[in-house]
Amino acid sequence: MESLLVLHAVAAVCAPWLAVRLGRASFFLLAVPPAAAFGYTVWLAVRGLPARESRPWAPVLGLELSFRADPLAVLMMTLVTGVGVLVLVYSVRYFGRGDDGLGRYGGAMVAFAGSMLGLVAADDLILLYVFWELTTVFSYLLIGYDPGSRASRQAAMKALTVTTFGGLTMLAGFVLIGEAAGSYRISDIAARPPDAGPVALVLVLTGALAKSAIFPFSTWLPAAMAAPTPVSAYLHAAAMVKAGVYLVARLGPVFGDVTVWRAVAVPLGLVTMVLGGWRALRETDLKRLLAYGTVSQLGFLVALFGSGNQGAALAGVGMLPAHALFKASLFLVVGIVDHAAGTREV
Repeated sequence: MESLLVLHAVAAVCAPWLAVRLGRASFFLLAVPPAAAFGYTVWLAVRGLPARESRPWAPVLGLELSFRADPLAVLMMTLVTGVGVLVLVYSVRYFGRGDDGLGRYGGAMVAFAGSMLGLVAADDLILLYVFWELTTVFSYLLIGYDPGSRASRQAAMKALTVTTFGGLTMLAGFVLIGEAAGSYRISDIAARPPDAGPVALVLVLTGALAKSAIFPFSTWLPAAMAAPTPVSAYLHAAAMVKAGVYLVARLGPVFGDVTVWRAVAVPLGLVTMVLGGWRALRETDLKRLLAYGTVSQLGFLVALFGSGNQGAALAGVGMLPAHALFKASLFLVVGIVDHAAGTREV
């Protein structure tokens, strides 16, 4: 896993150089790291799960580079890597030949893919938080792809502000849970659920709900449609917005029986589902229509995983890849329509 993350980092650093020499074709080379990660994920699934890797990171603080691939992690790894490859290949024809931002876009996209891969594979709460905030930084750069556009800058800042606030709140919850459990390793916490208290769970849920644009944090996602269509297809359909859902799914079996967990996740998820769907019916811009539809379906997923019910969680596992695949595809189709028609207005 560490070698794959290093490969993503090297590709991200080399992206501007590749873009200068190869132009749009550089995206084919930049698709190699997520393609390698996809192959590794398939190999893990064939070999058998779960798989673990761990080595000391900061021994004095008790921090480890700990990764674990179980069925939920492999499902998310498959989406993050597979959709990442397809979106990068799509980007070859989406952008113009003389676009000045190709290197910046390619580097941020590959760096985001590596950060998201580390997030879903992390088996340590602090390590998960580090990758969590890296996805926030790279999403800011991708949403604000066009620095000359005021709308892009404002949308990027809005997403950064909301998700960073949620991330810092979540970190406080992680510390409370880790200290109560005597370990920050997620698999240990799942094996021996600690009595962390309702405050810790609300703090963690705040971070998850902010990342996945759940009410009252929903407004940043429709605003983020100022980003290029490939960014919307990857971050806002298959990857970044699924991070909060993934966290609720990961910790749901541990804390799903706690009343405050269900009392926060389920009602807010259902409210988001209804409000997002209603707002989508009033939109005439195709990307914003899909964005509000995504908000609605993210609310549905959070309600399923937050219920603490095994049957509902299994339904969520079925909907998670289905939504990522059909919504990413719809965003890419909108990009084609926009190029052909010159407008996204219905």
